[in-house]
Amino acid sequence: MIVETLLWATEEATQAWATALAGRSALRNAIIELHGDLGAGKTTLARHLLRALGVQGRIKSPSYAVVEPHQVDGLNISHFDFYRFSDPREWEDAGFRDLFTAPGLKLIEWADNARAALPVPDLAIHITAQDDDSRTAELRAFTPLGQELLA
Repeated sequence: MIVETLLWATEEATQAWATALAGRSALRNAIIELHGDLGAGKTTLARHLLRALGVQGRIKSPSYAVVEPHQVDGLNISHFDFYRFSDPREWEDAGFRDLFTAPGLKLIEWADNARAALPVPDLAIHITAQDDDSRTAELRAFTPLGQELLA
């Protein structure tokens, strides 16, 4: 596992990092988990990444829907938020297995709430809000694809 720590002093720094990540071809089939407390910046990072990938219009948080699908230039993107996920049967009923086996980018917030059903992520990003409104991000690559994303 490769671990890298970043400091995002401002939201613009977060946006710049997300834009750089969006330019990596390995992202097209990556599974990325976003970890952190409420308000840490998980959804903000996801929005910046989705915008950098070309998603237009309003980008909603998937908190209530559990998943928000997007498609840009032939790229399927599924943005999950398992904050309210508590029933393992919901995994099958909602067709999440099919989404995770299909090609495309998967962004996952609150992955620990669905840990038993999720595949190993390529990249896990642990975001921590600092007292000065900056963020630290610990990046953990678990697969060769994740390592490629960090290269």
